Amino acid sequence: MRNRRIPVALVAMAALIAAFVPTTSATAANNTLVIDASVAIRPVTHVGAGGLYALATTTTPDPALLKPLHLNQLTQPAPGVQQLGNGATVPSGDVLVVAPSTIGAGAQSYVRMPDIYKDFPYKWVSWADWESKITTMVTARLNAASTTSINGWELWNEPDWTWDTAKAGSFTSGWARTFNKVRSLDSITPIVGPSYALYDHNWMLSFMTAAKASNTVPDVACWHELEDGTWASIDEHVADYRAIEQSLGISPRPISINEYGSPNQVDIPSVQVHYLAQFERTGIKDAERAYWYEPGTIGGLFHNNQPTGSYWTYKWYGDMSGNMVQTTASGDFDGLASYDSSRKIVTAIVGGVYGTNHVQVKGLGGFGSSVKVTVNYTPNSGRHANVQAPTQLSSTTYAVANGSITVPIENQDYLGAYEIVVTPAAGPTSSWQKVYEAENATVVNANRFASANAGNGWYVGQIDGTGNARNASFVDFIVNVPTTKTYAMSIRYANGTGATSTHGLAYNGSAWSSVSYAPTGGWGQFASTTVSVNLNAGYNVIRLAKGSPYFPGGTGYAELDNITLN
Repeated sequence: MRNRRIPVALVAMAALIAAFVPTTSATAANNTLVIDASVAIRPVTHVGAGGLYALATTTTPDPALLKPLHLNQLTQPAPGVQQLGNGATVPSGDVLVVAPSTIGAGAQSYVRMPDIYKDFPYKWVSWADWESKITTMVTARLNAASTTSINGWELWNEPDWTWDTAKAGSFTSGWARTFNKVRSLDSITPIVGPSYALYDHNWMLSFMTAAKASNTVPDVACWHELEDGTWASIDEHVADYRAIEQSLGISPRPISINEYGSPNQVDIPSVQVHYLAQFERTGIKDAERAYWYEPGTIGGLFHNNQPTGSYWTYKWYGDMSGNMVQTTASGDFDGLASYDSSRKIVTAIVGGVYGTNHVQVKGLGGFGSSVKVTVNYTPNSGRHANVQAPTQLSSTTYAVANGSITVPIENQDYLGAYEIVVTPAAGPTSSWQKVYEAENATVVNANRFASANAGNGWYVGQIDGTGNARNASFVDFIVNVPTTKTYAMSIRYANGTGATSTHGLAYNGSAWSSVSYAPTGGWGQFASTTVSVNLNAGYNVIRLAKGSPYFPGGTGYAELDNITLN
């Protein structure tokens, strides 16, 4: 969606009103949000860290500011994009042009195919024209043999109001024809849709029924959540969609909400907290911030290529590792939380109410008799004001009673967001993160599995693909180290083949080397091997691959649990 759907005068008026009138609901004080660090709900994957037209060029946003966000999924315009997006004077964001930044940030990207058209809403020409455009786009991607960041073709965008039924026929017929055309050229890359502007039961039921009949069910189910306060209904929408799948006998698809946030609310940190909390609870695959204004800002996280207040909400989100844990909202006081057992750190992001409120953190029995709690704050700065750092509000020691503490937040700003970090009183078990779980990393053409034998309860398996950039299997770890030096990297793996297997290892653009995995007791039975890596102070990207461009391919098979740096 673009803000061109709304007259410019109304957008300006909405912005003016938003400066004086609250645009997010808030309940009164004395709410208590409950976090239970002992109840994991899923591994950390940074579900909602991404955006539509998030990247304009390879330098906008600044790549150095992208890595800390641990971006998950982007939706970028098609190769050869012709659209002048909001605030742009030239077309920007071509998925192939920005691929180096996408890969460097540890993200993947869907291709929004209809953005090959110059106009929005799209101006249909003919089927011959559209199919010629499909061929051009797919061929350009196939020729980009070293690009590993594209993981989906989004066949259309918001067909509920942009598909020209008078000229192109019904959308369900057009979907099937487009699906088959893309598949005739690319049989590998997942297909994403239907990408409705909002969730509607009847639309989705009709679409999925027709798609099943034509054998063109999307690989990733997609819709948008763009109205004020729509976060409150996301769990209902996901449940309804799952019921549709079940009623039609369709196997569960990953769910993408690849545009979220209304123009009034997309820049408000507390609203972001509501969305992120819902995304984590509902088990969806990914969600991307909407593009209402300038391209290359991840929906307002940057102004003049520097952070806004909203950036820090997502930086805190990017800092999360380990498992997402259970949170229970209190009225409009909501949040999301993670627990990294390797360092004994609970991290929470909360917001949405005013006055004095409380956060109860349970499941701290292993932290000792007292804990250190740090509370940080980021304001509702809007899109056009930079915030160079969040504000630390307090750093306090709390006594633990029955594995629990209660942290007050006084004079809470219901538009801002708050980070709460809980560690043992002496601090985390290591001063910097040394253990990086594979399931927290960028997992491409492989899958995450639960296992009691794995270090964090999860591991990555089915790392099987080789051959080309579309089906190559690899795991990219974004690591953050304190100094430039040679590190010993221990890789915890499983190899049930009975023979030695290998992966390729590369980092920060280095040449490939080979890692050998001796047989273990079986699949899901883990052992370790150690190699050396030369890393720079700060953020680095480490890839372990069965297949990847410029790497001939690993031998045998192996599963990955985690890496540890020392």
